[in-house]
Amino acid sequence: MTEPRRRPVALTIATVIAFAILVALGFWQVQRLAWKEALLARIAALQTVPAQPLASVLATGGDMDFVRVQATCPGLGAAPFLELYGLRDGQAGSRLISACATGVAAMPTILVDRGFVADTVSARPPVDPADRTPVAVTGVLRRPDKPSPFAAPDDIARGRWYARNTVAMAESLKAPAPAAPVFLFAETETNPGFAALTPAPIPAEIANRHLEYALTWFGLAAALVGVYAAVLFSRRKS
Repeated sequence: MTEPRRRPVALTIATVIAFAILVALGFWQVQRLAWKEALLARIAALQTVPAQPLASVLATGGDMDFVRVQATCPGLGAAPFLELYGLRDGQAGSRLISACATGVAAMPTILVDRGFVADTVSARPPVDPADRTPVAVTGVLRRPDKPSPFAAPDDIARGRWYARNTVAMAESLKAPAPAAPVFLFAETETNPGFAALTPAPIPAEIANRHLEYALTWFGLAAALVGVYAAVLFSRRKS
């Protein structure tokens, strides 16, 4: 009498673990899809929403992400700035970050992303702290992204940054604390005479491939089950 073949325990455990991971990744991408669709809808609505006074938005609090505002920043066109590494249309460069007084006691400072300068341009806007000419800015408030674990460390001494850190950046610019927890991404020019500085508040195209990724993970999970079943079937036949 032929002894029945035992089920491959190690293979079964490995398959169950891998299957659980693949399915979990698939559902995570489904959650990301819902988040991305809501974000894209909010950005689409932003295009026609009138700008609100910055001081009113900061005083009200709440969710300030992707809110269009207008502000007047004394001396912004000649303000000291930090350089934040950035990419635009596949080109490396720097985004210039300066401080703007808000007039709000609870958040007296907001950091303004004045725009992008490509690495091919060595010139920078002039800096004159004594120049307090008011600059009207219309832009979008955005929460800073979490820094990537692969990002280079900030070179504070040289004013070269790789992550948006409102507290550390405001301190480096010697701006009154506390700074608002959001950045003001300028849509309007802060230096009309310096054409190389391009306001860049929102990417022109925001990819949304989460459904594709979810189907990929679920497909891999289904393929894994098929392979496992084929292995069991072949063992029974042999």
